[in-house]
Amino acid sequence: MNSTEIKQNVCSFFGHRNITITEKLKQKVKEVIEHLIVNHNVLTFLFGSRSNFDYLCHLVVTELKEKYPDIKRVAYTCRSETCTLESERQKWEEIYSRLRKREVHLLGVEEEFEHKTKYTSGRASYVERNKAMINDSNYCIIYFDEKYQPEMRKYSKRNIAYYQPKSGTAIAYAYARQKRKILINITQLLE
Repeated sequence: MNSTEIKQNVCSFFGHRNITITEKLKQKVKEVIEHLIVNHNVLTFLFGSRSNFDYLCHLVVTELKEKYPDIKRVAYTCRSETCTLESERQKWEEIYSRLRKREVHLLGVEEEFEHKTKYTSGRASYVERNKAMINDSNYCIIYFDEKYQPEMRKYSKRNIAYYQPKSGTAIAYAYARQKRKILINITQLLE
């Protein structure tokens, strides 16, 4: 992304990994995104790739792209993630469909952005990726339920003890508030 594009008319998305996608939720997300497009000229949307909420937002933005063709979808990926450029999506869908012997649909984007810590951040590389997305946007649409807790995890494969990890969405939310981004929490709009 170029420096004049960053922080102006850019929106990023964050949400819990496992959510139930309903028609009501999809409609609310669509209303919010379309409001940003029409009333604030937001045309660039930044995506991570680890949550059901990211998937839902990508789906909605892709649908709105038919109505607003100037929309640009940008994937911020961690080192273990990849994206499919829209210009190559059909080719890769055909290849994967033949390999898997079933129809495969890939999420397409117009650009992939590799943030500076993509290859140096450790296990929680998505936290660094999310910070980069927040830094490069001024709007953040978030699905954040303060009561949500990620699943308990083992300290290691050989350790029998478990711990309660921090929610990546909670970390992104706190960072976006600290950076004074315009936050739109979809969970509050659904109440």
